[in-house]
Amino acid sequence: MQALQNIFTYLSSLNVMDLSATASTSFLLVAAAEIGDKSQLVCMTLAARHRALPVLLGAVASFAFLNSLAVIFGVAIASWFPAYIVSATVAILFAVFGLHSLSVNEEGDDEEVLEKSGHNLFFTTFLLITVAEFGDKTQLAVVALSSTALPIAVWIGATCALILTSTLGVIAGRTILQKCPLSLLHKISGLIFLVLAILAAYNSYLSYMLTTQLI
Repeated sequence: MQALQNIFTYLSSLNVMDLSATASTSFLLVAAAEIGDKSQLVCMTLAARHRALPVLLGAVASFAFLNSLAVIFGVAIASWFPAYIVSATVAILFAVFGLHSLSVNEEGDDEEVLEKSGHNLFFTTFLLITVAEFGDKTQLAVVALSSTALPIAVWIGATCALILTSTLGVIAGRTILQKCPLSLLHKISGLIFLVLAILAAYNSYLSYMLTTQLI
């Protein structure tokens, strides 16, 4: 109870105008950065082949978690692991999902995909986005904003922006689902994941080379 009272006291002490301005700035910055970014592509490709709600909930939970880490721990969170290790992990994860999508049998897969989606899709989406966005430019932007502005306002603005971009990605995925055959969606999503894996592997290589030069 005391903790809740402290939270309410803190929130009531904030200037509403400052809170709104900071949240709006955070919202606009993060939304602009995430439109067309890999996290939105993940939501789109998963929602095109699975149920939309678990994808959206997994994305929202992941972004809320990542924004909390950014606000609470700041730059120290991303500095715990070398950048090339994070990028390499992302590359491997995307490559696995890409190859899996390309290898799915075309006949009789509609029912299988729908059954699997309700069971593990939330955690799959959460894991994919958490690993992919850990230390990403958006998280670093949240870190920078929270170091100079109201952290709670930064968190609210950033999280709302990411909910919006994730929702747009899910809607795009569901729209594609109604117009494209499932076999084609498997191929498209697999290729997208593989392209993202290549980009992540390239970033891992650049980060590794930079690290070795500094040693």
